[in-house]
Amino acid sequence: MEFNWYILFGAALIPLVTGFIWYNPKTFANAWMRSAGLSEEQLKGGNMAAIFGLTYVLGLMLSAAMISLTIHQSHLMSLLMEEPGFGDPQSEVGRLFADLLEKYGHNFRTFKHGALHGIIAALFIALPVLGINALFERKGGKYIAIHTGYWALTLALMGGTICANL
Repeated sequence: MEFNWYILFGAALIPLVTGFIWYNPKTFANAWMRSAGLSEEQLKGGNMAAIFGLTYVLGLMLSAAMISLTIHQSHLMSLLMEEPGFGDPQSEVGRLFADLLEKYGHNFRTFKHGALHGIIAALFIALPVLGINALFERKGGKYIAIHTGYWALTLALMGGTICANL
Protein backbone atom coordinates (compact mmCIF):
# COMPACT_ATOMS: atom_id res chain seq x y z
CA MET A 1 0.00 0.00 0.00
CA GLU A 2 2.00 2.95 -1.30
CA PHE A 3 1.18 6.43 -0.09
CA ASN A 4 0.59 9.17 -2.69
CA TRP A 5 1.06 12.60 -1.12
CA TYR A 6 -0.23 14.32 -4.27
CA ILE A 7 -3.66 12.74 -3.78
CA LEU A 8 -3.78 13.85 -0.13
CA PHE A 9 -2.83 17.45 -1.00
CA GLY A 10 -5.11 17.45 -4.05
CA ALA A 11 -8.09 16.17 -2.07
CA ALA A 12 -7.57 19.06 0.35
CA LEU A 13 -8.57 21.40 -2.50
CA ILE A 14 -12.00 19.78 -2.84
CA PRO A 15 -13.69 21.85 -0.06
CA LEU A 16 -12.56 25.03 -1.84
CA VAL A 17 -13.82 23.89 -5.23
CA THR A 18 -17.15 22.55 -3.99
CA GLY A 19 -17.57 25.64 -1.80
CA PHE A 20 -17.04 27.89 -4.80
CA ILE A 21 -19.82 26.04 -6.63
CA TRP A 22 -22.19 25.36 -3.70
CA TYR A 23 -22.10 28.85 -2.22
CA ASN A 24 -22.23 30.62 -5.60
CA PRO A 25 -25.08 33.11 -6.22
CA LYS A 26 -26.33 30.81 -9.01
CA THR A 27 -26.74 27.91 -6.57
CA PHE A 28 -27.24 28.30 -2.80
CA ALA A 29 -25.51 31.58 -1.86
CA ASN A 30 -28.67 33.65 -1.51
CA ALA A 31 -30.58 31.02 0.46
CA TRP A 32 -27.52 30.46 2.67
CA MET A 33 -27.06 34.18 3.36
CA ARG A 34 -30.76 34.55 4.27
CA SER A 35 -30.72 31.48 6.54
CA ALA A 36 -27.48 32.63 8.19
CA GLY A 37 -28.64 36.25 8.57
CA LEU A 38 -25.73 37.58 6.49
CA SER A 39 -25.55 40.29 3.84
CA GLU A 40 -23.18 40.68 0.90
CA GLU A 41 -21.64 43.69 2.63
CA GLN A 42 -20.81 41.62 5.70
CA LEU A 43 -19.19 38.94 3.57
CA LYS A 44 -17.03 41.44 1.68
CA GLY A 45 -15.30 42.42 4.93
CA GLY A 46 -13.43 39.13 5.35
CA ASN A 47 -9.75 38.46 4.69
CA MET A 48 -10.11 36.08 1.75
CA ALA A 49 -6.44 35.04 1.71
CA ALA A 50 -6.71 33.91 5.34
CA ILE A 51 -10.08 32.26 4.73
CA PHE A 52 -8.86 30.31 1.68
CA GLY A 53 -5.52 29.43 3.33
CA LEU A 54 -7.15 28.14 6.51
CA THR A 55 -9.78 26.31 4.47
CA TYR A 56 -6.97 24.50 2.66
CA VAL A 57 -5.21 23.60 5.93
CA LEU A 58 -8.48 22.30 7.40
CA GLY A 59 -9.14 20.45 4.12
CA LEU A 60 -5.75 18.81 4.52
CA MET A 61 -6.75 17.66 7.99
CA LEU A 62 -9.99 16.27 6.55
CA SER A 63 -8.05 14.46 3.81
CA ALA A 64 -5.91 12.76 6.43
CA ALA A 65 -9.01 11.76 8.42
CA MET A 66 -10.70 10.40 5.29
CA ILE A 67 -7.91 7.82 4.92
CA SER A 68 -9.10 6.11 8.09
CA LEU A 69 -12.76 6.48 7.15
CA THR A 70 -12.50 5.13 3.60
CA ILE A 71 -9.54 2.73 3.38
CA HIS A 72 -10.18 -0.38 5.44
CA GLN A 73 -6.64 -1.64 4.96
CA SER A 74 -5.29 1.32 6.96
CA HIS A 75 -6.52 -0.41 10.10
CA LEU A 76 -4.39 -3.52 9.63
CA MET A 77 -1.34 -1.66 10.88
CA SER A 78 -3.08 -0.60 14.07
CA LEU A 79 -4.14 -4.19 14.72
CA LEU A 80 -0.62 -5.55 14.41
CA MET A 81 1.79 -2.80 15.47
CA GLU A 82 2.09 -3.95 19.09
CA GLU A 83 3.01 -7.48 18.05
CA PRO A 84 6.68 -8.45 18.48
CA GLY A 85 8.57 -8.11 15.21
CA PHE A 86 6.06 -5.82 13.51
CA GLY A 87 8.69 -3.54 11.96
CA ASP A 88 10.71 -6.46 10.61
CA PRO A 89 9.42 -7.67 7.22
CA GLN A 90 11.10 -11.05 7.82
CA SER A 91 9.30 -11.69 11.13
CA GLU A 92 6.14 -13.78 11.37
CA VAL A 93 3.93 -10.72 11.88
CA GLY A 94 5.78 -8.83 9.14
CA ARG A 95 5.11 -11.64 6.67
CA LEU A 96 1.48 -11.87 7.82
CA PHE A 97 1.05 -8.12 7.25
CA ALA A 98 2.62 -8.34 3.78
CA ASP A 99 0.50 -11.39 2.88
CA LEU A 100 -2.72 -9.68 4.02
CA LEU A 101 -1.95 -6.59 1.97
CA GLU A 102 -1.01 -8.67 -1.06
CA LYS A 103 -4.22 -10.71 -0.87
CA TYR A 104 -6.71 -8.06 0.32
CA GLY A 105 -4.93 -4.75 -0.27
CA HIS A 106 -7.17 -3.72 -3.17
CA ASN A 107 -10.55 -4.76 -1.75
CA PHE A 108 -13.07 -1.93 -1.52
CA ARG A 109 -10.63 0.54 -3.10
CA THR A 110 -12.99 2.27 -5.54
CA PHE A 111 -14.29 5.81 -5.92
CA LYS A 112 -17.82 4.55 -5.31
CA HIS A 113 -16.89 2.91 -2.01
CA GLY A 114 -15.00 5.99 -0.79
CA ALA A 115 -17.88 8.26 -1.81
CA LEU A 116 -20.29 6.05 0.17
CA HIS A 117 -18.13 6.43 3.28
CA GLY A 118 -17.92 10.18 2.65
CA ILE A 119 -21.72 10.43 2.61
CA ILE A 120 -21.93 8.29 5.75
CA ALA A 121 -19.44 10.68 7.43
CA ALA A 122 -21.55 13.65 6.34
CA LEU A 123 -24.73 12.13 7.78
CA PHE A 124 -23.29 10.73 11.01
CA ILE A 125 -20.55 13.29 11.79
CA ALA A 126 -21.13 16.56 9.92
CA LEU A 127 -24.93 16.65 10.28
CA PRO A 128 -24.96 16.17 14.06
CA VAL A 129 -22.19 18.77 14.54
CA LEU A 130 -23.90 21.27 12.25
CA GLY A 131 -27.30 20.53 13.74
CA ILE A 132 -26.17 21.04 17.33
CA ASN A 133 -24.43 24.31 16.45
CA ALA A 134 -27.45 25.50 14.47
CA LEU A 135 -29.81 24.74 17.35
CA PHE A 136 -27.80 26.87 19.75
CA GLU A 137 -27.35 29.61 17.14
CA ARG A 138 -31.13 29.57 16.55
CA LYS A 139 -30.73 28.71 12.85
CA GLY A 140 -33.43 26.89 10.94
CA GLY A 141 -33.69 23.67 9.01
CA LYS A 142 -32.78 25.34 5.72
CA TYR A 143 -29.44 26.45 7.19
CA ILE A 144 -28.71 22.89 8.32
CA ALA A 145 -29.81 21.40 4.99
CA ILE A 146 -27.65 23.76 2.91
CA HIS A 147 -24.52 23.03 4.92
CA THR A 148 -25.19 19.30 5.19
CA GLY A 149 -25.65 19.11 1.43
CA TYR A 150 -22.32 20.86 0.94
CA TRP A 151 -20.57 18.45 3.30
CA ALA A 152 -22.22 15.40 1.75
CA LEU A 153 -20.96 16.43 -1.69
CA THR A 154 -17.53 17.47 -0.41
CA LEU A 155 -16.88 14.41 1.73
CA ALA A 156 -18.20 12.08 -0.99
CA LEU A 157 -15.73 13.58 -3.48
CA MET A 158 -12.88 13.55 -0.96
CA GLY A 159 -13.63 10.00 0.16
CA GLY A 160 -13.94 8.73 -3.40
CA THR A 161 -10.73 10.42 -4.49
CA ILE A 162 -8.74 9.16 -1.52
CA CYS A 163 -10.12 5.62 -1.52
CA ALA A 164 -9.58 5.06 -5.24
CA ASN A 165 -6.20 6.74 -5.61
CA LEU A 166 -4.22 6.72 -2.38
